Amino acid sequence: MRENLKPTGHRSALVLFSGGQDSTICLAWALENFDLVSTVSFSYGQRHQIELDCCKRILEEVRKIAPHWSKRLSGQHVINLDFISTIASSALTSEVEIEMTNSGLPNTFVPGRNIFFLSAAASLAYRSGILNLVGGMCETDYSGYPDCREEFIKSLERAIGLGMDMKFKMHTPLMFLNKAQSWLVAENLGGPELIDIVVEETHSCYLGVRDSRYEWGYGCNKCPACELRKAGYGQYKAGDAV
Repeated sequence: MRENLKPTGHRSALVLFSGGQDSTICLAWALENFDLVSTVSFSYGQRHQIELDCCKRILEEVRKIAPHWSKRLSGQHVINLDFISTIASSALTSEVEIEMTNSGLPNTFVPGRNIFFLSAAASLAYRSGILNLVGGMCETDYSGYPDCREEFIKSLERAIGLGMDMKFKMHTPLMFLNKAQSWLVAENLGGPELIDIVVEETHSCYLGVRDSRYEWGYGCNKCPACELRKAGYGQYKAGDAV
């Protein structure tokens, strides 16, 4: 395998950036740990585009937190993967009620989504010689999605590396943290300024509700994503992020 195709003088990373809470915290993590950081977002036929609309504002605000973050933040990319909505049935790609399925997974699971996301991100990274991919996948406080597990990420890291003859490293800094702990990571990385950005600018609600504001941010306050975010924020504020 080729050992070093990174831009000369840079330790670079590409962050899978959805405009949500976890990917924003991972962006901050990457800005602290790499010298040059780009982002990639995906349009995959999701039922709303609110998270993608949030991305630009988040990037603008994150630049203000620290001078070295602003200097390190590089290109922003959006990749169209709309075909996913035509081959995968999910409550995130069609107007159906959120519910559990016979498989034991919620119907918000989009089969193959992270396979496509990470493969596309790796192709983009290959073009620029970026070896580090950063994603907000987590198998602690999550909805049971199989493509968020470390076992899957490690296996895909190896498969993509073999397929492209590149030593990619897939970083998942939130993999074993609960939501309360992820809020604490945000505080440790960017202080109250980053907490404010996560609350005010990021979006996690599956239903795309943006006109109701709670202490933890915007959302419907009842879908699984809102429930996880609300519970984690409450534990964090109570000092239970351990």
